Amino acid sequence: MPEITPFYGIIIKLFFGNHPPLHFHAVYGENNALFSIETLEMIEGDLPPRARELVLEWAAEYKDELAKMWRTQELKKLPPLS
Repeated sequence: MPEITPFYGIIIKLFFGNHPPLHFHAVYGENNALFSIETLEMIEGDLPPRARELVLEWAAEYKDELAKMWRTQELKKLPPLS
């Protein structure tokens, strides 16, 4: 699964051709969660509360880029949360 960006021990991944809805994966240690790109809702999995907040903060900034990558299947690295 292609890695989009790592930050604070969290790895954001996107898999083209994956099942709908548009989503990305966030991996933090042993935890793995799927987030809707459209709503930013955690739709599956589990993350500690602080990691979840960081993922949502990052995703809000790059929501449009994530949706474009999903639709075009053109992977690009995105900046980490700073």
